[in-house]
Amino acid sequence: MNRRERALATAELEMGLADFWHDVDTNWGRNAGSYYAPEGVYVSGRLNLQGREAIQGFYSWREDRGERVAVHAFSNFRAEFDGAGGATAHWYMLLWGADGPVPHASEPPTRISRATETFRWDEGEQRWLCTRRELVNLFKGGAQLNFSG
Repeated sequence: MNRRERALATAELEMGLADFWHDVDTNWGRNAGSYYAPEGVYVSGRLNLQGREAIQGFYSWREDRGERVAVHAFSNFRAEFDGAGGATAHWYMLLWGADGPVPHASEPPTRISRATETFRWDEGEQRWLCTRRELVNLFKGGAQLNFSG
């Protein structure tokens, strides 16, 4: 993969991530599962979701809890490609989240996490699908969202 191809593939992955968090923050993640491969895995702390349906179920659970505002920002996105249709991306997530109606008092992020994701190119969908996302929490505070399912 030459430099230009790597830049384009990296931009596609980063654009997909921006689209994903936009859906989560503005649409309750109603399309979040479609970002993942059917066998996709999402791990964050004690949360371990196996498969696209379980991942989508988490976002449905969030919506069913009632009014909440969340802002997921990411930075330092970097992707590496294996030459066989796979990719690994590393980035940092900053999360501000609180239950109830807006506006909320301005606070530091409730969480800052280091993310590692793996992807595979899906020829049928003509896009990258996440096969695994793992968030390692580096900083935590404020109102945490606790998932029981």
